[in-house]
Amino acid sequence: MTASLSFLVTAVLSAVLGAASCTASQTGSAQQPSTRASGPASAVATAAPALTKQQALDQIAHYSQINNKANATRNRRLLDTIEDGPLYAMSVADYKEEEGLPKAGQETYRPWSYDLGSTRLYIPRFSSGQQRWFAAVTYSGKNNRYARLLVMAEQAAPRRWEMVAAVDVDDKRLLPAITLDSDGYATALDAASAQKVAKPVVALRKAVLDNYATGGTVSGKKTFAATKTSTRQIQVHERTTKKFGDRGSTTFSAAPTEFPDSYALRTDDGGALVVFAHTHTQLDVAHRGLQINPDKKDRAWLGTAPSPLISYTFTCSDVAAVPATPRKPALIGYTCRRTNAQGTRSLSAG
Repeated sequence: MTASLSFLVTAVLSAVLGAASCTASQTGSAQQPSTRASGPASAVATAAPALTKQQALDQIAHYSQINNKANATRNRRLLDTIEDGPLYAMSVADYKEEEGLPKAGQETYRPWSYDLGSTRLYIPRFSSGQQRWFAAVTYSGKNNRYARLLVMAEQAAPRRWEMVAAVDVDDKRLLPAITLDSDGYATALDAASAQKVAKPVVALRKAVLDNYATGGTVSGKKTFAATKTSTRQIQVHERTTKKFGDRGSTTFSAAPTEFPDSYALRTDDGGALVVFAHTHTQLDVAHRGLQINPDKKDRAWLGTAPSPLISYTFTCSDVAAVPATPRKPALIGYTCRRTNAQGTRSLSAG
């Protein structure tokens, strides 16, 4: 996120990030791209579906119900029973920023739910001992204009299903057709394996981080096809690094991945749909004699005191359609939240 110099410069990055919120409403119905059967169920007889289709819908409905209760009072403990990984980190950050605003500036929470009638389920089969998860695509807006990709994973202890990713897709036409077997179940792939996925997750994450760090000039544009999603990330770099003009500087850097888990499904074109997370930082530095004033959402993290230097941490989820070579992967959706911010005092104290 952005901050402003003590005079002349004010910038807001939240509109550029344009990320999906766990409180957004999803309604409507739509047709997902057609899928084809990958073969008889006997070919995967040694593995069993993560859960039934009705059970998957029930888990999504349960998530919506508990999410509404947690969001109404910003109950972190309750939210922790239905969310995990990067999504939980982003939701808690939303809570913190909202609580940092004056009461008059806080939004009234409005309950919501996903439209289960339009939800497309992609449930893989797993062998004993493997972590179970499933993906879903929900739709909203007129003529189901908007698509959101969900991933729910079963946690080992306690044993329950939790939402780990909820990412709005910039163009639903870029969603690849997911391969289904004769019983309607999907196939999970190891996104870290170059043998299973033409461009493994480590390369995808590196390219996303480069979109922020250099505007994609090193590996971002070489790895990804040009899409609205890639352009949005590159615009974050271009706009933010120039926001202070000659009064300060902004740099983006890769950070250790806090949530390394990835999820991939086989697609009809011989490729994969991959969901993964990344973490990046932003460092704002004012030139000599100037200081940076925290904006209203910064204040939850930094208070109101100006600082010559502010460091931000962002937690993000990304979705990429990775076809078989030689075509480039397409980044089709991402969501980011600022999950930490530190000024000069907190950095020196740390």
